[in-house]
Amino acid sequence: MANPSRVAFTLFGRDVYWYGVLMALGIIIAVWLTLKEGKRKRLTEDDILDMCLVIIPSGVVGARLYYVIFEWASYASDPIRMLYIWEGGLAIYGAVIGGLLGMFIYSRIKKHRFLKLADCIAPGLVLAQSIGRWGNFFNQEAFGLPINNGALMWFPMAVRIDGTHYFNGELCSNPYHMATFFYESMWCLIVFIILWSLRKKFKHDGDAILSYAALYGFERMFVERLRGDSLYLIKPGGEVFTQGIRVSEMLSFVVVVCVVLFFIVRGIREKQLGRLIWPSPEVIEEEAAEEATEEVTDECTEAPQEAEESTEEQPEEQAQE
Repeated sequence: MANPSRVAFTLFGRDVYWYGVLMALGIIIAVWLTLKEGKRKRLTEDDILDMCLVIIPSGVVGARLYYVIFEWASYASDPIRMLYIWEGGLAIYGAVIGGLLGMFIYSRIKKHRFLKLADCIAPGLVLAQSIGRWGNFFNQEAFGLPINNGALMWFPMAVRIDGTHYFNGELCSNPYHMATFFYESMWCLIVFIILWSLRKKFKHDGDAILSYAALYGFERMFVERLRGDSLYLIKPGGEVFTQGIRVSEMLSFVVVVCVVLFFIVRGIREKQLGRLIWPSPEVIEEEAAEEATEEVTDECTEAPQEAEESTEEQPEEQAQE
């Protein structure tokens, strides 16, 4: 599958790239979904929009800084290139970290529950990732291992990379590579469907964002190993770290383990206590409403019984007289 042009269209004499268009589209859809989820969680539209005005720029800055920090050698000679985000080089983990930091500051200022806000953005965030990954397709980046088997040189198994390109820093003559951008895009779409379907069943604030972290991290642990443009914590080489240690692979592993352990420990603790730990306000309100309904039902049931008992007692008293 040959790649089309990186340029989506020309506006006022300037090229507008697909990478930017898809990023913008993903952000718009994410904000719309966050507004819907925020309304369900009794947050105002202004609360959500103000939050988005904080987390979107902080997420972009975080994404770029994360990438530049681990690829500083590529920017040291020409630091101004750090600003050329349309060329690619935005790390999703950096975006999430930067966005969450911005959200935390916003939550402290506005006195909102941080995890409640984080749950609102989780479905839209992962859907935006699914859309944004196609920017890698147009930029001819984030591709995987070279494919030598002619029977596998078809999309979506493989993607064709036109022109001179490198894999793990070495010139690669094979144009066909695993379409890892597509694998991640489809996985993120599946995660979105899961989160959106289960969002009303989550019992605690933080369940949605933690589920997102575990599900996305699980996929990234494996797909990252296939890519040839990974950011490295420890570069490949030597007897101990022959394959190197990739930043996203290691971070994904840590996130998945921590979230799974947290869910297990919390579940055991709640079973011992016989109640939820830190339930969301919506669950508390639902339980209160159910208790109130049960009380009204009990009162309605008891009233006829008391009337019957009173009626039965009256003839007995008259007979005794």
